[in-house]
Amino acid sequence: MIIEKIKVIVIDDHPLVLNGFEHILRDAESIELLATFSNAKLAISFLEQQHVDVILLDINMPEMDGFEAIQYVQKKFPMVHVVAISNLKEASVATRMLHYGAKGYLLKNVSAEELVDAVEQVCEGKQIVSLEMRDMLKTTDYEVPFVTRRESEVLALLASGLTTADIAEKIFISPLTVESHRRNLLQKFKVNNVASLIHRATEMKFI
Repeated sequence: MIIEKIKVIVIDDHPLVLNGFEHILRDAESIELLATFSNAKLAISFLEQQHVDVILLDINMPEMDGFEAIQYVQKKFPMVHVVAISNLKEASVATRMLHYGAKGYLLKNVSAEELVDAVEQVCEGKQIVSLEMRDMLKTTDYEVPFVTRRESEVLALLASGLTTADIAEKIFISPLTVESHRRNLLQKFKVNNVASLIHRATEMKFI
């Protein structure tokens, strides 16, 4: 009886990480490593041509980061299981990735056995989180806010130190509209001032 292997791709912009994961996955009997990518946009083009079961997805990458990539994949390829792989041992980041649909969150110090096991288990419908992160996630009270594209733009400009008038002029909206976006952002991130907003948004990798 032929058992069909789990088809996997890896997306990470660090060559050493890609080489390490490639070595582990190619030795796994249950896995067929289809390709590795240093750029999420290239990987998405590949998904349009090939069936993939699992994506191992880094978060901090140029052009399209892991947050943007997983949202796109979830929308266009909802049957693909995404497992985040990261050096970021931060509950806010893990919570955000899981909120966007990741089936797992693994730290990059994961063992070969844990990596292969995670790939197999997400295909069985289970959610996998690195042991070091589990207690942290159990106690976190983070809620991931939905931020519109315009709010994200205003948030970035606030973080760069621009005033309401400066932001209004830069993105061609009225100061009243800027203030409305600012109030919405404070409410969504559950903070009382812009300094706290920037701190929380930075912590959660929105900026």
